[in-house]
Amino acid sequence: MATYLYRLGKFAFRHKYLVVAAWIIVIAVVGGAISATNPTFSKEFNLPGTDSQRATELMNENFAAAAEQETQASTSILIAADDGLAAHSDQIDQLIAQAKTLPDIVDPEKIVNPVTLAEANPAVASAVLGDNGKVGLIQLNQSIRIEDQTQANKTAFLDLMAKFRTGGLQVEGTGSMMQVQAAGGLSEMLGFAVAFIVMIVAFGALIAAFIPLFTAILGIALATLTVTLGSGFFDINEGVTGIVTMIGIAVSIDYALFIVSRYRSELNLGGTREAAAGRAVGTAGSSVVFAGLTVVVALAALAVVEVPMITQMGISAAVAVIIAVLGAITLIPAVLGIFGRFAFSPRIPGLRHGDEPETMESNGHRWAKIVTKYPWPIAGAALVLLVIAAIPMTKLELGLSFTQDEERPALALLQRGFGEGVNGELFVVLDAPDGTDITAIAEGTVAHIKGLDNVATPDQLMWVGNGPDAANPMAGANSALIAVTPQMSPSGPETHELMNQIRDYGSTVNSEGAELGVAGQTAIVADMSSKLSSALIPYLIVVVGLAFIIMMVVFRSILVPLTATLGFLFSVCATFGATVAIFQEGDFGLIEHTQPIISFLPIFMIGVVFGLAMDYQVFLVTRMREEYVHGLSAKDAIISGYTHGARVVASAAIIMISVFGAFMLSSETTSKMMGFGLAAAVFFDAFIIRMIVIPAVMSILGDSAWKLPAWLDKILPNVDIEGEAIRRIPIEQDPDSDPDPNQVPVRV
Repeated sequence: MATYLYRLGKFAFRHKYLVVAAWIIVIAVVGGAISATNPTFSKEFNLPGTDSQRATELMNENFAAAAEQETQASTSILIAADDGLAAHSDQIDQLIAQAKTLPDIVDPEKIVNPVTLAEANPAVASAVLGDNGKVGLIQLNQSIRIEDQTQANKTAFLDLMAKFRTGGLQVEGTGSMMQVQAAGGLSEMLGFAVAFIVMIVAFGALIAAFIPLFTAILGIALATLTVTLGSGFFDINEGVTGIVTMIGIAVSIDYALFIVSRYRSELNLGGTREAAAGRAVGTAGSSVVFAGLTVVVALAALAVVEVPMITQMGISAAVAVIIAVLGAITLIPAVLGIFGRFAFSPRIPGLRHGDEPETMESNGHRWAKIVTKYPWPIAGAALVLLVIAAIPMTKLELGLSFTQDEERPALALLQRGFGEGVNGELFVVLDAPDGTDITAIAEGTVAHIKGLDNVATPDQLMWVGNGPDAANPMAGANSALIAVTPQMSPSGPETHELMNQIRDYGSTVNSEGAELGVAGQTAIVADMSSKLSSALIPYLIVVVGLAFIIMMVVFRSILVPLTATLGFLFSVCATFGATVAIFQEGDFGLIEHTQPIISFLPIFMIGVVFGLAMDYQVFLVTRMREEYVHGLSAKDAIISGYTHGARVVASAAIIMISVFGAFMLSSETTSKMMGFGLAAAVFFDAFIIRMIVIPAVMSILGDSAWKLPAWLDKILPNVDIEGEAIRRIPIEQDPDSDPDPNQVPVRV
C-alpha cells in the first residue's frame, strides 16, 4: 500500500492543477445534480420493532385526524399573577388578540381568555385555570408540522410574551415554537478560527496553516453535497447534516495536519518537493487510510442500534470520513505542489518551524524521555486520575428531553397549575379484529388507567372509537383511542413508569382478543431511550472488536491494540463520570438545570471519539513502530516516534476540543452536555491516554509490545504501513534545495 500511495502522492503533486480542478469539477457536478433532481431530506422518524411504532401505525390507520394533529405545531402560553388573573383580564385579552396574529394560527376563535372561559363553562375551568385562579393556560395550534417551525416564528412569539410581562403579569411559553434551534454556524466558525491559530503555532508559517483549512472546506462541501444528493435516492433524515459537518471538520483537519507535517519532515532531507510529497503520502498517508478505516467502522457500526435515523447519521458521517481520506492523499499533495517552495512561508518569528536540526531538543522529546524513564509511576498516576473522574458514572441515568432552558419557567407554572404533562399526552390505542366490539375492552382499560398514579384529571378520562357514524364513533368501533395526560413531566421517571404500567395491562387486553399500544411523542422518546441504552454494550463490542482487528493489521501486534482499546475504555468512563458529575448531579454549580444524561450521547460519543482516539493512536504509534522496525531499540523508538508525532497529535486534539467545546457557548443544557462530553473525551483520550499512558505502558512492555505469534503473522496481510518499500527508493535530490549543513540526510 505504501508504494501505491507514494506514487499517488507524486502524481497529485506533479499534476497539481489537474487534481484541484478535478475536485472542483466533482463538487460542481454533484451540485448540478442536486439542482436537477431537487432531492429532499426525510422528516419522518421511525423506531422499528417498538411498541410506540406499532401503536403509531394503528393510530394512523384508525384515527388519521388525531395522528395528524400530533405532528402539528402546538405551543402553550402560561400566564400567572400573584393577585389573581381576574385582575389582569383586559391585559390578557390584548395578549390573546395579538397571539391570534402569529403565523399559521388555526382556529383563532378557540383561543380565549382562561378567566372568561372558566366563568362561562365551570366544567372545563380546571383545564385552563389553576392554583386558585393565579395560573392560566392558553393553547396555540398552528397549521405547520413541528419540524417546520422557524426561527422567525420563535422570535415573534418571544417578542409577544415580553411585551405583556408588565403590571405583575408573568407570561411564559413552552412547546414547538420555543423548541426551535438557533441557526448553526457559530461553533463551526469558532472551530475554524481556533484551528487556524493552532496550525500557525504547529507549522510556524501562515500558508501551511491555511492549507488544511482550504482542503477541509472543499471536503466538507463535497460530503454535504453527496449526502444531500443521496437523499433523493435513499431515506435520509434531515438531521444528518450536522454530524456530517462536525465529523468532516474533525477528520479533514486531522488528516491534513499529519500529511503536511510529514511532508515538512521529508523536505528536511533535501530531496525534491515532489519526492517529499510522495514519501509523506506513502507513510503518513498509510496511517491516514487505516485511521480513516477505523473511524468508518465506528460510525457505520451505529447500524447496530437499529434506529434508522442514527444509522443514517453514522453512514452519512462515514461518507464524510471517506472523502476526507481521499482529500488527504490527493488534494493535500496537489495544493502543496501549487504553493511549492512558498508552502512554509511567511515564517512566524519565535515559533518552531520544523526544519530545526535533530540535535535541537523539543518539549516532546524531553517528556518522552521522562515517561520512558519512570513509566510505572506516570502510568499509575494517570490511570488513578481517570478512575477518580469515572466514579460519578455509577450514578448514570439516561433520558431524552427536548426541553429548552427557556421553557423552564413555563414548565414550573404548568406543574404549579395543571401538572407538567399537559404537553406530553400518551395515546393508548386499542385494536381488535374486525367484527369484535371494542366497547367493553375500552371501558375496562379506561377504568384501569383511572386507578394509576400520575394521571392528570382522571375523572375526565374517556375513549373515542373509529365507528362508521361520525356522530357516534363508539358504535360499531373495532379500535379505541384514549388520550392520557400525565401529571408529571413527559420526560420524567414518573411518566415513564405510567407508560409501562399501561403497557403491562396489554396482557389483559390480549386475553380479551385485542391489542394495546402506547403512541405519542412521549412514548416514542421513551422507546428510543430504551433502545439506545440496550444497544450500548453490543455497539461497544462490535466497534472495539473490529477496530482491534484493524489495529492488529496495522501494528503487527496483539498487545499494542489491546492497550489502545483498554485505554479508550478508561477515557470513556472518565468522560461519563465527569459529565454525570456536572450535568446530572450539578457538581461545581456550573449547570442551573440538571437532567439525566441524553440517552444517545454515550453511543454517539463512543462512535465519534473512538474513531478520533484511534486516529491519534495510529499516527503516534505507527511512527514508533516505523522507527523500531528500522533498527531502533524499543525505548528509543518510543522517544523518536513521540518526538515526531506528539506536536501534531496535540495540535489536532486542541482543535477538536475547541470545535466540540464551542457547543458549550449555547444557552441550552443539552447542547452544553454534548459539547462538554465530546471535548472532555478528546482531552482524556488524547492527552492522558495517548500521550501519557500509552508510551509509558509500551516502555514497560519493551520488545514484547511488538511480538506477534508466527501463525497469526502469516494470516494477517502485510500493508507495509512503515513504508519499508519507500525507504528502498533513493531520495531524489532537488538542485534548488539548500539543506541544513547540520542535518544528517537520513530518513525520518
